[in-house]
Amino acid sequence: MNSRFQLQWEVNPLQAGQTIKEFLKEEEISRIALTDIKFRGGNILVNGIEVNVRYVLKESETLTIIFPPENPSEGIVGERIPLTILFEDQYLLVVNKPAGMSTIPSREHPTGSLANALVGYYEEIGLRATAHIVTRLDRDTSGIVLIAKHRHIHHLFSKQQQKGHVNRTYEAFAEGSLKHENGSIEEPIGRKSDSIIEREVRSDGQYACTDYKVLNRYSEFTHVELQLKTGRTHQIRVHMSFIGHPLLGDDLYGGSLLLIERQALHCKKIRFPHPFSGINMHFTAPLPFDMNELSKQG
Repeated sequence: MNSRFQLQWEVNPLQAGQTIKEFLKEEEISRIALTDIKFRGGNILVNGIEVNVRYVLKESETLTIIFPPENPSEGIVGERIPLTILFEDQYLLVVNKPAGMSTIPSREHPTGSLANALVGYYEEIGLRATAHIVTRLDRDTSGIVLIAKHRHIHHLFSKQQQKGHVNRTYEAFAEGSLKHENGSIEEPIGRKSDSIIEREVRSDGQYACTDYKVLNRYSEFTHVELQLKTGRTHQIRVHMSFIGHPLLGDDLYGGSLLLIERQALHCKKIRFPHPFSGINMHFTAPLPFDMNELSKQG
C-alpha cells in the first residue's frame, strides 16, 4: 500500500475558475493540512504536473492532492493483536472492540490497547499511519469503534460529529426497574472534584443528554437501549447512576458485580455518512457472550 495518502477529483463546470486554494477550502482541507502538503513532502498535481495553490482550475482537469507520509505515534508500539474488522476501505475502519481492551495506552495499561493493535495491523499491511480513533469506548465497554486511516479523514469525521451526523446506539443492563418505557436524561456532567477518573452530574458541568428505551424487564434489572445526544466521558454510566439505575457490573458508579464483572454496556450500532461518497454507512455488532447470557435470564 502506498504510504502517502492521496485524494483526486475531476473538475466539473461549477468548480472551473476556482483557484486550488478556494477549491480545497470547499473540500474541507484544513489550513494545517495544506501547510503540511506544501512544506512537509506533499504534492499538488493537475493532470500529473505539479502546481501551486494559486493555479486556476479548468473543467475536466484532474486535481490530485498527495499528503505527506504520517509517522506512527511515538510511544505506541505496534502489536499483532487480532482485530474483528466489520468494514475497511482506504479511508476508514470499523472494528468490534472486546471488553477489557483499552482504546489507547495508559500508564496502567501501556500495551494491549486498540491503538497498539491498529499500529501493528498497519505495519502488517504497509500503511504508514498512526491510530486516529474517532469514537472511543471505555476499557470495559464492548462494541463498535470508528477509526480514520489518516489525519484528514479524522478531521472530516470531527466535523461530522460536531453536526451530530455520527450516531451510536448502545445496549445496557441497568439495576432495578425503570419507571418509564422511554425517556431522556438531560443533566450536565463534569469531573468529580476528588477524582481524576470519576465523573458526576454537577451544575457547572458540560451539557449532556442521553435517550433511553426499555427493551426488556427482568426481576432484578432492565435491558435498555441508549442513544447519546452528546459524547461526555462516562456519560451513560453517570446518567444511569444518577437516576438510581447504575449499570450492572459498574462498581465505579454503584453497580453490583454479582451478575457480571464489568459494566454491562455495549455499542451495538453506528451510523454515519461516508466522508467522501456521502453514502449512509450502517454497522451492527451483536451482544458479546457475557451480556447475551444476562439476556437469557428469566
